[in-house]
Amino acid sequence: MSVIFILIGLVLLVVGGEFLVRSSVALSFKLNLSRMVIGLTVVSFATSAPELLVSLQAALQGFSDISLGNVIGSNIANIALVLGVTAIITPLGIDRDFYRFNWPVMMIFSIVLYFFLKSGGNISRLEGAALLIGIAIYLILLITRSRKKKNIVVEEVDESLQTVSVFKIVVWLLIGGAALYGGSELLVTGAVDLATAMGVSERVISVTMIAVGTSVPELAASVMAALKKEKALSLGNLIGSNIFNIASVLGITAIIQPIFVKSPEILSNDIFWMLGVAFILIPLAFLPTRLEMGWYKGAILFLGYCIFVSLAFLG
Repeated sequence: MSVIFILIGLVLLVVGGEFLVRSSVALSFKLNLSRMVIGLTVVSFATSAPELLVSLQAALQGFSDISLGNVIGSNIANIALVLGVTAIITPLGIDRDFYRFNWPVMMIFSIVLYFFLKSGGNISRLEGAALLIGIAIYLILLITRSRKKKNIVVEEVDESLQTVSVFKIVVWLLIGGAALYGGSELLVTGAVDLATAMGVSERVISVTMIAVGTSVPELAASVMAALKKEKALSLGNLIGSNIFNIASVLGITAIIQPIFVKSPEILSNDIFWMLGVAFILIPLAFLPTRLEMGWYKGAILFLGYCIFVSLAFLG
């Protein structure tokens, strides 16, 4: 039953996330927000909702390892799995903003997370507030920089949502909220039961199965686009997703319920994988082919992810 709970939970999270994104974008159009602001802020927050609900639900139920493992594992999967598989299928170009702005910000948030966890063994409410202030500053800088550019790359925003009625927006919000709540409840329950049945910790299930599950929409969309030879993936959007996972998901969760480190492996293993996978993007971006992510670089990332998952279960 635990596997069924996990699968149903993941489906509900995907469905709920989609309804929340659509309703949020439609509501933003009603409030006359620009397409750029919607893409850079509203869509980014809405797409982090599944991770937020899972982390919050786990923290409230006393399973902090699932809260942390979900975010850390998702950040590893976004780069090593999603980027790796997509790059294997089709080469990806890397713009200069990657190493001038997005990558440094991601590393700063990742290192700050490490020190928060290392210093007190938890993310306190004050530290959660600091993360939210950090994401606010990041968004202000992001919008300011984007306004200075002629060709800005933002999340795809469906223009047809401008004509959606207020009634439909409310219905979508209710469906999205209910699906996200139900999905997170089932996913956390299933993960705890599965971990008990397999004789592993909740942390192992969260950094592997749950993390992959919450990354499936990005992976599926990127792979389909790559196979169709369309614009496969924005590296900036993936980096942005990792930043939002740390700052908004863990920040909001910690303010509501402080997050404690229960498994020592999170600090001795998982977070170093997250930092390492993020750091390796710089040498991969420049060596040997400058500002291109080819199939062999994707293979390195994917192989690294396979090793990470194998060690998580073997450990």
